[in-house]
Amino acid sequence: MSVVYPKEPPRETLYDHSVTSDETKWGNLNFHDPSIIKDGEWYYTVTTDVKVGGTPKGGIPIRKSKDLINWEWVGRVFSKVPEDARKWTRARTLWAPDVTKIGDTFYLYYAASRFGTNQSFIGLATSKSMEGPWENRGEVIKSTSSSLWNAIDPNLIFDADGNFYMAFGSFFGGIFMVELDKTTGKLKDGSKPAMIATRSNSVATAIEGPYIIYNPDLKKYYLFVSYDSLSKDYNVRVGRSDKITGPYVDYNGNEMTNTELPPNDVGTKILGGYRFGDKNGWVMPGHNSVLKDGNDYLIVHHARGDKDTNWPYLHVRKILWSEDGWPMVSPERYTGEKEQKLSGKLLEGKWETIVLDKNNNEQLSSKTITLKSGGKIDDGSGKSKWEFKDDNTIIMKIYDPEKKSGAEYIEQTAKVIPAWDWENWKTTLVFTGMNKSGVSVWGKKNE
Repeated sequence: MSVVYPKEPPRETLYDHSVTSDETKWGNLNFHDPSIIKDGEWYYTVTTDVKVGGTPKGGIPIRKSKDLINWEWVGRVFSKVPEDARKWTRARTLWAPDVTKIGDTFYLYYAASRFGTNQSFIGLATSKSMEGPWENRGEVIKSTSSSLWNAIDPNLIFDADGNFYMAFGSFFGGIFMVELDKTTGKLKDGSKPAMIATRSNSVATAIEGPYIIYNPDLKKYYLFVSYDSLSKDYNVRVGRSDKITGPYVDYNGNEMTNTELPPNDVGTKILGGYRFGDKNGWVMPGHNSVLKDGNDYLIVHHARGDKDTNWPYLHVRKILWSEDGWPMVSPERYTGEKEQKLSGKLLEGKWETIVLDKNNNEQLSSKTITLKSGGKIDDGSGKSKWEFKDDNTIIMKIYDPEKKSGAEYIEQTAKVIPAWDWENWKTTLVFTGMNKSGVSVWGKKNE
């Protein structure tokens, strides 16, 4: 059986001080809060303006790529914070933009605020081209210290009937949804923000960066959010709904507005900090967007290298879908990999595996197991087992002696794809899946 592995990507040099003052050489460096859109043959990103070791200029960086791997600098939407946003917030930079296209016009929404306050402002700019020029259209919604919401982190989404909505929000209240007018791009007459996700005050309502997609095959809306601190334990969670306005529920049926449960019990964790083997890893991944590109779904987010967490980079990862309709994120960055029919024999050998513990959102390290011929797993227990089914699905039954009699096995179902091993610089196989409790599991063959 012939397996098609992705091609070797260009070599990357991380933590390269020689490029920090030349934006045209940044590539995937200095990405924060990325939003992605495809226009023709180009993929475009807009981001928060950040700069390692320097002061950002206050605009909104635009970059483009034809392959989602090599990124070219385009420029900025603005040279500085628009005056109405600056007066309201005293912000020096713009945060977390998002962009969509209506007809022949691009609608770009941006946020202005300062850390530790919800005196915030979401504004709109429009253009006939992603490369500009852009015209500022002013206020969409704003907030004060007495508001129920924080007017930052806008995300634009059309429902299945073509109605136009904006999700937004963060600390200081949670995530809200409001309907927009497709003609003006501003709030629709009579529409009022409604909460769709929040967290307990015990964790300072630490939720932000909403991004919603509609999966037409599953006829469900998926709300992606980032939990916790962007400088310590950022991680991505997801809930889904039959309606764009919610309620959004996680894998275990918990509503994303539930503040009675322990705060890490709500929201299905699909991405967090990690490290494979003895190689350098990544921390604080989050504030994602999602691109539906033909039949492929890709999650686009920033992450920080664990060697020096001052350096934020762009990551693109393939999303696979579980049999029961949940998104599962690849443990390796995208290089063009595709799902395909595999042989179970290919899976035999040593693997580095990570269980994305919902209660440990700092960097997680891998554990080595061996998938042996005959369906045994060498993981130290002597009782775990695996089987291969369909085209690329692995089912692992992991023995846990601490479980009660009759429930000693944790069943994990994952999909396997050929991928590029960025840590060891070679082709490999990876898997991504979930167990019966909705806990995500990752694996990378390392042999």
